[in-house]
Amino acid sequence: MYTNINGKNINIPDKEIDKLVTVLKISHDEAVQTWLEDEGYLENPVVEELTQKAKVNKISREAKSEKPRKPTKRVRKPDEEKEKLIEILSNSLKNAGFEPQITNKSKIIELNIGENHYKIDLIKQRTGKKATK
Repeated sequence: MYTNINGKNINIPDKEIDKLVTVLKISHDEAVQTWLEDEGYLENPVVEELTQKAKVNKISREAKSEKPRKPTKRVRKPDEEKEKLIEILSNSLKNAGFEPQITNKSKIIELNIGENHYKIDLIKQRTGKKATK
């Protein structure tokens, strides 16, 4: 559907108008008027007045609190299974003649071979997700 506003031909999507008619339970003409106002083609004095009042009172869409929010630190439960695996891997590397360093007891082993630095990161798949092979 096309309409002419201030010498401009404006294409109004029929789906949007039908949606407004259904959701707001208004007539077709009211839906067209609402769409034009929402898109900024027409001005609604009531909406403009309310917008100005909101600006004066510094009302925004964001919720703000008087007190600053304190960040919470995540406390991880120890994973004994992963710690045991890291220990086994570290011992195997030691038996093979390397000098591994456990930088995170349930996650990371690092070692140097010549000039190259290696990091082994143990990742446990969550239940319900497919493990990659």
